[in-house]
Amino acid sequence: MICDWLKGEYELGRGHGMALVHVIKNGPQISDKHVGTKGTHSDSSNLLWLDGKATNPLNA
Repeated sequence: MICDWLKGEYELGRGHGMALVHVIKNGPQISDKHVGTKGTHSDSSNLLWLDGKATNPLNA
C-alpha cells in the first residue's frame, strides 16, 4: 500500500499519507465537506493549493 511505503520511506503519518494518496489519484479537488467550517480540518476552498504555503493567495 502507498501509505505503508510513505511511512517506511519518509516516516509520514497515516493522515498525511492519505492526503498525498488522494492528490495523486484525484488531483487537488476535494469535497465541500469542511469548506468554511471551524476546526482542524477546515478549508477555505475545495481546491488544494499544491505550490507551497508562501505562494498561496489565500494566505496573503
